[in-house]
Amino acid sequence: MSSDSSFVSSPLSRRSVLKAGVAAGVPLFLPSHLFGADSPSNRLNVAFVGTGNQGMGLLKKFLGADLANVVAVCDVNRGSYGYREPSHFYGREPARKLVNDHEAKKRNSASFKGCAAEKDFRRILERDDVDAVLLVVPDHWHAEMTVLAAEAGKDIYCEKPLSLTVRSGQEMVQAVRKNNRVLQTGSQERSNPVSRFVCEKVKSGELGKVKRVITKVGYNNKVGPGPGWKAMPVPEGFDYDMWLGPAPKVPYHADRCLYRFRFNYDYSGGQITNFGAHSNDLAHWGMGVDTSGPVEIECLDAKFLPEGSLFNTATETRFRCLYENGVELICESGPEKVQARFECEDGWIETGYAGTHASDPEMLKGLPEKNEGGLPHTQHMANFIDCVKTRKDPTAPVEVGHASANLCHLANIVIRRFPQTGSGEVLKWDAKAERFTNSDEANQMLERPIRAAYDFS
Repeated sequence: MSSDSSFVSSPLSRRSVLKAGVAAGVPLFLPSHLFGADSPSNRLNVAFVGTGNQGMGLLKKFLGADLANVVAVCDVNRGSYGYREPSHFYGREPARKLVNDHEAKKRNSASFKGCAAEKDFRRILERDDVDAVLLVVPDHWHAEMTVLAAEAGKDIYCEKPLSLTVRSGQEMVQAVRKNNRVLQTGSQERSNPVSRFVCEKVKSGELGKVKRVITKVGYNNKVGPGPGWKAMPVPEGFDYDMWLGPAPKVPYHADRCLYRFRFNYDYSGGQITNFGAHSNDLAHWGMGVDTSGPVEIECLDAKFLPEGSLFNTATETRFRCLYENGVELICESGPEKVQARFECEDGWIETGYAGTHASDPEMLKGLPEKNEGGLPHTQHMANFIDCVKTRKDPTAPVEVGHASANLCHLANIVIRRFPQTGSGEVLKWDAKAERFTNSDEANQMLERPIRAAYDFS
């Protein structure tokens, strides 16, 4: 396996990175016949990139449903505790063991060694036997990995939010379509029959014209390393520089990585892009603006931890959007029991983790039974695998993921400006051109600088 510094020292252009190789002379994959006689023609081979909290959860469901052969896993962490649940031991080696144990049990064999474990995701993209990759990595890596995967001829399942910025989302859309790839955004509510029932009912006009939509996102972590936090030694087996990737090079702290990365703007967008990627996607679905966006947006309130804290995303917020059809969307921090509430001319309907309710019980006739086990991750991944085979667009194609992520990015831009501008700033948005029409400063926040060592352009 390559050393921690090999990523920075080796060629990084999108074309040369796939030609150069990472370890010449080392076999990159095991024969597909190890996975069964039908694997070359009837079953897809996939790789999981990112085997932390979410990645291991998806991997377990994927294996349980026997959706395809998992021939490789990849993570910059060899294996450690310290994820969302302290007792969980995750990383590439635990993931490899999970896959190999699963395959051995299927075969009534004492052991199985067909799953590779890589630290460098480029090793995955070089493999001729990998048909698709499931990217379950921090948000700041989504665009770079997706573009490289598309140009390597791989189909992609990319966790939500699709992107870190509006501009990186544009690059993802272009790469997927230019290379004729299938991409499924990990917006699992799109595969939830209850969500479909609600959103399609609203979208059809059955409740009359939509007047207002209210969505909820969870509260951000209100605690964490405050001003004056101290750097920590990088754990053995964790390639921190590769974890940072395109983000700025900064000292290591355990709370910067693993699950809590989402509370720092360098890597994510707080709960706005975490839970908001689900709830605001439902809003777009019901309003029938899956691939569009608002015409204006303003922050009504925002609270932050003290300046200099490691967590710098808003702890609480409330923002308002207006759409071209006159619909108003209000998104606010709060319990996610109600993800989206649609207020229409002839009544209201809402759905979320606490169930589905309406102003008139008749509106709920035909409501499907609740999904078991929360979000329908398995159905969503199964839809992706089916579409890789049929070459059709999946339930949450790249353009839908891009539009939903954009709404969250616009919200974070106006939220981040709130301490300086205060309430009252209304940013005007051109959804077709994907730029603000009344603020050059806000337009500069549509993209982020990329660390030179990880600039793949």
